Amino acid sequence: MPFRGLLVVLCYTVVTISLMAQSPGSELSMEQIQDLREQIAKQQKQIELLQKSIAEQQKLLDSALRVVAAKPAEAPAELRKVNRKSGSDIAHSPVSFEIGDASFTPFGFVDLTYVGRSTNVASGIGTDFANIPYSSSAPGRIGENNFSTQNSRLGLRVDSNVHGAKVLGYFEADFLGNQPPNVFNSSNSGTFRMRNAFADIQKGSFEFTGGQDWSLMTPGKSGISPIPNDIFYTQVMDTNYLAGLVWARQTQVRFAYHPNKNFHAALSLENPQQYVGGSSGGPTITFPAAFASNTAITNQFNSGSNDYSVPNSMPDVIAKVAFESHPGGKLQHIEIAGLLRRFKYFNPIANNSIGQMFSAVGGGGSVNGNFEIFKNVRLIANTFFSDGGGRYLFGMAPDLTLRPDGSISLVHAFSTLDGIEANFTKNLLLYSYYSGVYTGRNSSLDATGKYSGYGYFGSPNSQNRDVQEFTIGLTPTIWKSPQYGALQLITQYSYLWRAPWYAADNSPRNAKTNMVWVNLRYTIP
Repeated sequence: MPFRGLLVVLCYTVVTISLMAQSPGSELSMEQIQDLREQIAKQQKQIELLQKSIAEQQKLLDSALRVVAAKPAEAPAELRKVNRKSGSDIAHSPVSFEIGDASFTPFGFVDLTYVGRSTNVASGIGTDFANIPYSSSAPGRIGENNFSTQNSRLGLRVDSNVHGAKVLGYFEADFLGNQPPNVFNSSNSGTFRMRNAFADIQKGSFEFTGGQDWSLMTPGKSGISPIPNDIFYTQVMDTNYLAGLVWARQTQVRFAYHPNKNFHAALSLENPQQYVGGSSGGPTITFPAAFASNTAITNQFNSGSNDYSVPNSMPDVIAKVAFESHPGGKLQHIEIAGLLRRFKYFNPIANNSIGQMFSAVGGGGSVNGNFEIFKNVRLIANTFFSDGGGRYLFGMAPDLTLRPDGSISLVHAFSTLDGIEANFTKNLLLYSYYSGVYTGRNSSLDATGKYSGYGYFGSPNSQNRDVQEFTIGLTPTIWKSPQYGALQLITQYSYLWRAPWYAADNSPRNAKTNMVWVNLRYTIP
């Protein structure tokens, strides 16, 4: 190489001049010439080592450049700050600010939503899955069309570092609370409601969360985290998500352990409700004739309008473990969760009117997977099964029924949610899901010769055997800027059908509807 030859000549010249300077006016002896050759040989070896080191450094640099080119761009330097106390680099939006050692980041979006259905479900932009009207009724023969901004959302995230622990405060709210009866008459005043409000502390491998957040039973996308972005509740616009999604947002105390990036474990104590149907549109059980009109008994169970009168025995106990791997940089996530519940009530007319306490233990489990099979293409598979866990299926199945002798009988419920999500480009998302809920029959014949419970012969057609839904959607991002936010067009089509356990002669065997959402969303930076 020319560079190498130049270095050899240069070294030879330097050594020669040095030797001649030591013996001015004299010729080089054989000994000096031999020394010169040895020094040149040493310099040549050093040059070869230097060239080898430069080649290795060049390979590392080329590899690093390829990795950086494959990663999404980070926030611009002007949008990044350093937390002065923790020294950690935290991405901030232009609306972030700091007070002391705490970083405050407002977030949210404004939604303009259109929803149209082929039947009049009459539940707003969130679907009442369990009560799709039958074609034999007026609502089942006429469609509905509505505009709404109720799903617009506001939130605040506060990050800090206290004695080496990461501290997070999180609050999020929308306008989908209990609506006034004249909500659409004049001012369209959607009611502000709390979604999440919790504090999270993490130090080393241990994490504690307290407040209202997504239930630990809700499937995750990555690790075990209280942050909504790490939780799987689908990409749909329906604010009640999908029939078959296991979820709740409720007050809880959660402990988590993260020994490494591939294994996570958590235990959560969450707000319980012994549920017999009614809220969230779920079908209500039929109480035995001796109990049906006795509010001292029926008010001990949540039927959708008496939450605070329910004497829950203990918190719901939920445990979860998650396993992850990253072959080829693609995330593979699988998790297993278990649910333990206890039900209890007092029957004042049992045991010759002395009264008697009845109790039962139930629960369920789930196995969930979120697998990136190709770059930005994910397969989703979620399965839930339970005896006494229907409340976690958006209240679409009751937890229990009562037998004529007053004892508790737990209702079996099963659900699945499977699908695919594909980011064809960074600005285009396609998704499709199949989901469904199955509720088991649970009935008894009481002393009057009539059936009670759930799913018996002659039961109301609101007592569903199964509810199923097929969904497809496309979400293009129209534009996105770190300084000014993002504008998205979210679309969703769903076909939903439900089948009751019993349908009278000449009555529809099922109810079905077609649903379309079109949503324009502006997200603040």
